[in-house]
Amino acid sequence: MIELEGVPELVDPVMVAAFEGWNDAGDAASTAVAHLDREWKGEVFAALDAEDYYDFQVNRPTVWLDGGVRKITWPTTRLSVVRVGGEKPRDLVLVRGIEPSMRWRSFCNELLGFAHELGVELVVILGALLGDTPHTRPVPVSGVTSDPDLARTMDLEETKYEGPTGIVGILQEACTHAGVPAVSLWAAVPHYVSQPPNPKATLALLNRLEDLIDMRIPLGELPEDARAWQLGVDQLAAEDSEVAEYVQTLEEARDTAELPEASGEAIAREFERYLRRRDGGGPASPPGSHATESGDPASYLREGPGGRARAPRPLRPEATDGTEGTTDDGTSGSSGSSDSSDGDASGASGATGSSGAKGTSGSSEASDASDAESSGSESSGSSGSGSGSGSSDSGSSDSSED
Repeated sequence: MIELEGVPELVDPVMVAAFEGWNDAGDAASTAVAHLDREWKGEVFAALDAEDYYDFQVNRPTVWLDGGVRKITWPTTRLSVVRVGGEKPRDLVLVRGIEPSMRWRSFCNELLGFAHELGVELVVILGALLGDTPHTRPVPVSGVTSDPDLARTMDLEETKYEGPTGIVGILQEACTHAGVPAVSLWAAVPHYVSQPPNPKATLALLNRLEDLIDMRIPLGELPEDARAWQLGVDQLAAEDSEVAEYVQTLEEARDTAELPEASGEAIAREFERYLRRRDGGGPASPPGSHATESGDPASYLREGPGGRARAPRPLRPEATDGTEGTTDDGTSGSSGSSDSSDGDASGASGATGSSGAKGTSGSSEASDASDAESSGSESSGSSGSGSGSGSSDSGSSDSSED
């Protein structure tokens, strides 16, 4: 039995979770939960035992000094709670950690035990995958669920994916079998600029989460960071004609695929979000506002210990054949497909995380509409803030699943 001492009775609680690793391209998902925790000053009330779920040769602990005393931070998953005030107060239970190395069923059961004790009414799991999507267009974010009733009531895509999955897919299925409503939100990150951070993808996930749970989220400096990131990629891409041509190809394919779907409803939804933020007194940029330089945009594109800025290199046509970034809700994360698909983000980018080895995949898997399958590649990810290195998952890269 899980005993939660010191945690007050929660009001309409929603659990929001993200995990570094296979399902976290560009650190977009884990950064989104970290942003919520920071903006609302979350208080950690529980942490899972690292010995039970992590291989410390893959996710290294870190040593640090506290007033001359050496201390160790172990890689684990922590839970915090935040209370959001306003006309309709609501509590969020934030779960932030690293994809476990072992005992996934026990891991999910332990999280579900907390959800049950806290009276959680909805679980939202954030993820990010690499896809053939241009950095100059809005980040595609899809919402998927395994619950047919939830799909109808919340206008989500019901997943029918079959294939390899990550902890995001496992936790969503565990919630479904336990009778806990669960939704996964997936952001598609451009595969040719996969280095973290990606504030534009983080911002897109938070905007979609805001719509899903009907709660205004303070964005802080994220909008400015997102504009600076895009400006930095624009500048670097302009220095390489090959990259610029590739981006233009992705833009044309994306625009062609989305042209029939450019509905007045989508425009109205974006404008309503802008009005909510304006009326709430928070910082907001109207739809279509131009990017302005903030800080050092090229800092988002540093590579290697020397921090040398470089232009992003696109995959060759032969390397991208069959690679799609479509997502479960039918929003295309690829350059040339608008089919809906079901899958999980895969780890082949080699992106690094703050607490352990990271890797995400650049292709997505299993389109529902066409039953097409795409194959990915295998790569190793560099270590996080701790020493050592960890390998990223290989094989077919998945599109978003629950």
